[in-house]
Amino acid sequence: MTNYKRFSALVVCFMCMMALMAQGMKFEPTGTTLEEASAKAKAENKLIFLDCFTTWCGPCKKMARDVFPQDKVGAYMNPKFINLQIDMEGEYGAPLAKKLQITAYPTFVIFNADAQEIGRFLGSSDADGFIKNVEEKSKDNSSSDFQKRFSNGDRDPQFLLDYLKSLNASYKGDEANTVAEALLEGKEATFAADSTLRMVFMRSINNPFAPSFVYTVKNPASLKAQIGDMPVEMKIQNVLTNYQRQIINEENGTATIDQPQFDKFVSLLKELNIPNADHYRLSTLITLSQKQKNFDAYLGYIREYLANANLNADDMQLARWTQPFTPETDAKYRSQMKEILLQRLADIKAGKRQPQTTVGNMRLSRPTDELLRMIIDAMDGKMPQQ
Repeated sequence: MTNYKRFSALVVCFMCMMALMAQGMKFEPTGTTLEEASAKAKAENKLIFLDCFTTWCGPCKKMARDVFPQDKVGAYMNPKFINLQIDMEGEYGAPLAKKLQITAYPTFVIFNADAQEIGRFLGSSDADGFIKNVEEKSKDNSSSDFQKRFSNGDRDPQFLLDYLKSLNASYKGDEANTVAEALLEGKEATFAADSTLRMVFMRSINNPFAPSFVYTVKNPASLKAQIGDMPVEMKIQNVLTNYQRQIINEENGTATIDQPQFDKFVSLLKELNIPNADHYRLSTLITLSQKQKNFDAYLGYIREYLANANLNADDMQLARWTQPFTPETDAKYRSQMKEILLQRLADIKAGKRQPQTTVGNMRLSRPTDELLRMIIDAMDGKMPQQ
């Protein structure tokens, strides 16, 4: 081969390489698992980049449309990473999201070839910002060192605070709760007086069985004296509400409940002796039966909720409970749900209840009795009158 031909071949090869690099990010085929990506990453000596998205997430779509296809993004990512996109509400993605503690979207996670997490970051950005974030989070952020020290029993307060800061920055709520519990251990009755420990409790405790949480629910006065009634009440409500969601498992299109944990949760609610304890029990069962499409149980739990004198389902809650009842739903169940709504309208007409005109600080465009009538019509397939 002449020098000219060798040069030409070299130029063609170089151009092909440049064309390959100028294709934006190359993602693995839809359905590729993290385990499969790990095997490929080992074979190619690469890291793994995981785009955690949902179909309804606007910023996720923006990244996929405007950033990932850019030449410079592909040129940076493709030589270094096995790139993976997983719908975190899909059959494979939902349990993975729970395992990885993914709660906001988009979340981008970087793993080594063994599928051990190195770092993560959240939110949309431009191409340069994305590349900068990937570069920064691809460096070992010492999370493994933190984890190893913690597992080996290191409970130095400053170390725990540093570890907690790292976990909160990565939105790893379950691990953050574990470290927060270690920081508050033995200080359940006194942490409210310490501003740092108050912040630890308010931000990172999400386990209703945590001793600091149990103590605070039973003895809220000291914390309320420091930060006010509303933040404490909201904290209690959020922890209990979030936990009731965690004990419902969805896998392969099937919803089940962790019965031992549910029983333990119900016992805890009784121990805490809060006036609306049945709200959390029944809300869990209502959610479960809806996901299971068990309308007999669903309507039964709604009736039990409405009959409980300690609970008060407002009109908007009733409206939310009607979501499964479309014109295609069995007429028997639609009829039973309409009876519930009609009883509420009768109570409003009789003056036993007042229709809502606001939700929180938001003023509704029309009172809720009108909304409930519109929902009844919609359940029968009738278009609302404007």
